[in-house]
Amino acid sequence: MKVLGIDPGVRNTGFGIIEYCGNDYSVLSFGVIKPSKKLLFHQKIMMIKNSLVDIIRRFEPDEVAIENLFYAQNVKTALSLGQVRGAVLIAVAEQNCALYEYSPLEIKKAVTGYGQADKNQVQQMIKILLKIENEKLETDASDALATGFCHLNTRAFLPENRENSKTLK
Repeated sequence: MKVLGIDPGVRNTGFGIIEYCGNDYSVLSFGVIKPSKKLLFHQKIMMIKNSLVDIIRRFEPDEVAIENLFYAQNVKTALSLGQVRGAVLIAVAEQNCALYEYSPLEIKKAVTGYGQADKNQVQQMIKILLKIENEKLETDASDALATGFCHLNTRAFLPENRENSKTLK
């Protein structure tokens, strides 16, 4: 099972590809999509969308997990983030991938056991859980990996997967 985790943002959109096989996690790739500050807003959104399409085509994830819009400091920020999420959703839909959304609380709880954990705590725990050593892991990339990790550990409890597991027994 390969999952693409995405942490959407206008300045930085984090992504992480995790493969789960036989109780073992392997990080295939992670990074941050950083549109140039010189680009107009609609060009930034297009760059994020095209970059994600390229990532999906390259790694062919089975499922995609995205962090849900939960909180924004102001209305303008919320609208901008919503537009970036729209570009992400279109990239995922164009590639015909299954999409799952998780709140920051769900992601933090899945990774650290504490829903109010700060970004540094999530980052340190993701490094431990996914055995990422001696690598520069930006916060947005660790948040994306945390989203993918949350999905991998939550998917067994999703209704469609519970029904499938019953028929496999």
